Amino acid sequence: MSKEILVPNIGDFEDVEVIEILVAPGDTIQAEDSLISVESDKAAMEVPAPEAGIVKELKVQVGDKVSEGSLILLLEPTAAATDASPAPAAQPSSPSAPSPTQQSVPKPQSVARSRSAPVATPAASLGRIDEAGFSRAYASPSVRKFARELGVDLGRIAGSGRKGRIIQDDVKAFVKQAMTQGLPGGGGLQVAPMPEIDFAKWGEVESRALTKINKLTGQFLHRNWVTIPHVTQFDEADITAMEAMRKAMVAEYKPKGIGITPLVFMMKAIVKALQEFPRFNSSLDASGENLVFKKYFNVGIAVDTPDGLVVPVVQDVDKKGLVDLAIELGEISAKARDKKLKPADMQGGSITISSLGGIGGTKFTPIVNAPEVAILGVSRSKMQPVWDGKEFVPRLMLPLALSYDHRVIDGADGARFTTYLSKVLADPESLA
Repeated sequence: MSKEILVPNIGDFEDVEVIEILVAPGDTIQAEDSLISVESDKAAMEVPAPEAGIVKELKVQVGDKVSEGSLILLLEPTAAATDASPAPAAQPSSPSAPSPTQQSVPKPQSVARSRSAPVATPAASLGRIDEAGFSRAYASPSVRKFARELGVDLGRIAGSGRKGRIIQDDVKAFVKQAMTQGLPGGGGLQVAPMPEIDFAKWGEVESRALTKINKLTGQFLHRNWVTIPHVTQFDEADITAMEAMRKAMVAEYKPKGIGITPLVFMMKAIVKALQEFPRFNSSLDASGENLVFKKYFNVGIAVDTPDGLVVPVVQDVDKKGLVDLAIELGEISAKARDKKLKPADMQGGSITISSLGGIGGTKFTPIVNAPEVAILGVSRSKMQPVWDGKEFVPRLMLPLALSYDHRVIDGADGARFTTYLSKVLADPESLA
């Protein structure tokens, strides 16, 4: 006979939101195993099982509101279960506010499965646990316990759960990556750990903590750099006509408070190139054996903020005009600098543009923003003499650097892409 498992006494909380489902139908669980996680405006807590048994049917899903007495699931008690055992109270935790990252709603995880697959991990690969960072990490008590058992520092993990919450799969993925990179024959870089150095021996020093954005960006870039075979194609685009058109638009729209930057022209141009070369608007699937071709055209824009680099995404660039893009670009850049970007604002990109032309430099090699397969780096334009077949004429030339995933794109297509992009930029009337 199936038994109804209800939400026990959770204090004064009512209508709290279910943020994680920690079991799935068919799981064999033990008494006090966590069933769901709920979150109020004050704390997150896990609701434990009152007895052992087999999960027959879930009666809640992520996003539901529950209170004391709400039905969680139907459980088929096992012989080890005792009807007299009272339901233990939910144990709250007090996580710190999570940072924005790329999010996904976690799938139900089997408690029995996760406990039946212990992972042997080399301590040298996992490093030491920073207790301060561990305590600030946004994770449930069961995930904290799981991480402790494996010797994993939660402060080094980017959570994939709701609002950046670290889930058990994140811990497993971290351990798997450490094993792959740290064990002989694992296919990783197998680099030695950095030595601990007392820099104060040579003079006065000051230690400043990295921002959360710095840490997350560093993790993502390191992963992308070591897992993606990068090739960078350099080119130059003649933007003399484009700049003349842009200045005319600046004179027209500046009184209206709209700034027309070269970036809006590049966004329209790169979409035309994606339409011409669809492989650049694709991503490898999780197996690495199939390409997912995207029919939408969303462009990520790398934005420099006081706390670090973020990449908001402008949606449906192909359906918007230059002025519309200028307005939206101004708004999204302001949101980035004011720390008001939401996770959804940084997802779903087709390709990314990183423009350093306003700062300086001649060339650079941008790192692909996975799961995208290409990124365009733009440096400062300058007037150069260009031979037109009869004489040298002054032309405004824009340096381009296209980095791409060589597993998806070969060198010939990389050169074709930048050549086509340069041709489009030289004809700005086609972008209006």
